[in-house]
Amino acid sequence: MAADDKSSEHDIDQNKPPHSRREFLRSTLGAGLAAGAGLSNQAAFAATDETTPAERPNILWLTCEDIGPHLGCFGDDYADTPALDAFAARSLRYDSCWSTAPVCAPARTTIITGMYPPSTGSEHMRSLTRLPEGFKMFPQYLRTAGYYCTNNAKEDYNLVKPGEVWDDSSRNAHWKNRDPGQPFFAVFNSGVTHESRIRSRPHEAVHDPANAPVPAYQPDTPEVRRDWAQYYDTITTMDRWAGDQLKALDDAGLADDTIVFFYGDHGSGMPRSKRWPYHSGLHVPLIIHIPPKFQHLAPQDYQPGGSTNRLVGFVDLAPTVISLAGIESPNHFQGHAFLGVHEAQEQPFQFGFRGRMDERYDMVRTVRDKRYHYIRNYMPHKIYGQYLDYMFQTPTTRVWKELYDQGKLTATQRRFWETKPPEELYDLQNDPDEINNLAESPEHKRTLEQLRRVQREWALQIRDVGFLPEDEMYSRAPESSPYGLGHDATRYPLDRILPMAEAASSLDGDAMPELLKGLSDEDSAVRYWAAMGFLMHEREGVAEGRNALRETLAGDASPNVRVVAAEALGRYGDDSDLDPALNALRALSRPRENSYYTTLLALNAIDALGLKAAPLRDHIAALSKERDWPPPRGEGYTQQLAARCLTTIG
Repeated sequence: MAADDKSSEHDIDQNKPPHSRREFLRSTLGAGLAAGAGLSNQAAFAATDETTPAERPNILWLTCEDIGPHLGCFGDDYADTPALDAFAARSLRYDSCWSTAPVCAPARTTIITGMYPPSTGSEHMRSLTRLPEGFKMFPQYLRTAGYYCTNNAKEDYNLVKPGEVWDDSSRNAHWKNRDPGQPFFAVFNSGVTHESRIRSRPHEAVHDPANAPVPAYQPDTPEVRRDWAQYYDTITTMDRWAGDQLKALDDAGLADDTIVFFYGDHGSGMPRSKRWPYHSGLHVPLIIHIPPKFQHLAPQDYQPGGSTNRLVGFVDLAPTVISLAGIESPNHFQGHAFLGVHEAQEQPFQFGFRGRMDERYDMVRTVRDKRYHYIRNYMPHKIYGQYLDYMFQTPTTRVWKELYDQGKLTATQRRFWETKPPEELYDLQNDPDEINNLAESPEHKRTLEQLRRVQREWALQIRDVGFLPEDEMYSRAPESSPYGLGHDATRYPLDRILPMAEAASSLDGDAMPELLKGLSDEDSAVRYWAAMGFLMHEREGVAEGRNALRETLAGDASPNVRVVAAEALGRYGDDSDLDPALNALRALSRPRENSYYTTLLALNAIDALGLKAAPLRDHIAALSKERDWPPPRGEGYTQQLAARCLTTIG
């Protein structure tokens, strides 16, 4: 959201009675920050500390990985979380908090920037783009204000850090290391609930697997129940850690001076939660405690032990934290503060997304209001449960797929292993597992159309660069950031690219003439989506566009467009199309002749061809042994995918 859409201070004061302490904060802290601009952290701290020594709260974040709101205080009877339940009893529970992204690196990138990763080109798992010149990560604003900022110890951002972000980001980072009297912002992260801990064996179950809650979309087997039980076991272990962190704060005599957040970084590590932008992958626990002396920074509905249904998300955390410190959000922040001096009005929608997950490409965008969740699948020809090497290490994933292959699943349970519809709509109030797609329901047509429109307007507003092949986010603007590229309508004509992506992914046969025209567009992203449209229509589509696709394969200037044309012709063309398609994919997957992301795209296409790609076996075997060329955060993905291709070929 644009900064000028945010509520003014006057608007907030109309909705909430003014507090003399809040007004004091606005005047004195604002003046102190202005005086300290350009000074060192310590100088800025000294300048503001003289004016408001008691008015700036310490801020502590306790975070954990891969959990949904599976805590006793959120009404989960199977959970055993006494420490967090006690914490919630004196805090405010947020029942509608979204992580914005359903996987760690994009989610943490959202938090640290206060921006949607599709707007900064950082949506893809373990990518590494950069912010525009002058944009900062939010702890840098706190440090300028004199805060001592520490992170213990996970970063995992998909963006290059713009300078020194933390005073200390390490296993030794701690608020105890600040200067005397200096306010702190400290993050402590527990990894004990991570996906990898669900499948760690041997493990002696604490929670009885017989009582484990199994969602309707998964098969009810001993393996699945054991994984869910072990997941809850890790949460109980994490709960003790959280209790220890809170006790340490209290023992130091700082509990009354510290605002404490507890949250998880995205949904559970079980399949169809982590990595999928369903409610199960985006809905996270958020609990915030505000001591009595800082009640002027609390929302109007703050009641110890209470809850709120206000829609908040990870994109809102950065503006919220700096608002607690009295700092107004910079113009490039896209979230909205829900606490503090610059609290904004509640927003009616929250947004989510899915990009490349490890070695597999996908593109999903979502939006929810307080009841309904709309999902737009821009690559509906891909199955939900694309093979990911890391995900298949979990027993639930393996047994679920085995039962699918054996034809032993219900229609609801089978869906995860099949292709997607272009649109999905779910009633979160009556269908929290999201198994009843209402997109074709006449009674919900108005809701569908509204949320479809909201999602589209959001993509245009944030200038979503995810409509580019990943390679082109870099190649189109080598001297600037993807964000800067996205805001240049000449280099990134989203007003033409987005309609082609919509036409391609609609699976509407009437769109064929539009797709055919798109294949000759001057912009390669338009051509990419046009080619994708023919691929998504499978045999019917390729039959309609075969001649144009052959011309594209032979002469298009974009390697990414040629990859899609090769996959379409190789999978759904006639016998004469296979050899040209395989020759093109062989050339386009050579790592030292193509970009890393083009190679990854080509390997995905080869894998989709299955047995038809058998003539490439020796080429793929050589790729599976490549080790020294991937970018720093993508190491291993091409090797894993090449190994999978060999398995698929047989």
